[in-house]
Amino acid sequence: MTELTEGLKAPALHLPTDDGGQFDLARAGGPVVVFFYPKADTPGCTVESQDFSALKPDFDKLGVQVIGVSRDPVKKLARFRAKHGLTVLLGSDEAGTVTEAWGVWVQKQLYGRTYMGIERATALVGPDGRLARVWRKVSVKGHATEVLVAATRL
Repeated sequence: MTELTEGLKAPALHLPTDDGGQFDLARAGGPVVVFFYPKADTPGCTVESQDFSALKPDFDKLGVQVIGVSRDPVKKLARFRAKHGLTVLLGSDEAGTVTEAWGVWVQKQLYGRTYMGIERATALVGPDGRLARVWRKVSVKGHATEVLVAATRL
């Protein structure tokens, strides 16, 4: 597990995507926003994905790619995209290798029950492949806009 630390090289990220393709961070060719979310089609994850989708044209103008990552299967991600009209790419980490390598597979607690799950987190990877900015334990409201502002400073 890697601690996401600004300035360090971003961990590897190669995943199947909801559009039937593959996303490889090493071949992205520019800045990338990677947002990790716990589960597709849940309230917070839906709002976050919709917010990033609404700002996708602004990210595109900056040359910044955006990908959301969860452990959901590709087919579920495709349904999630279609149901909510999402425009950002969604990556499937069913095996958990990416979420573990990025340090977002963490112990969580809800109603006194402890379990493992994805911490809502976002990383802005600069064109040099280094972590330009990291957000941990993200609150959804206003987050996508905060990331866009940070991306304008790359």
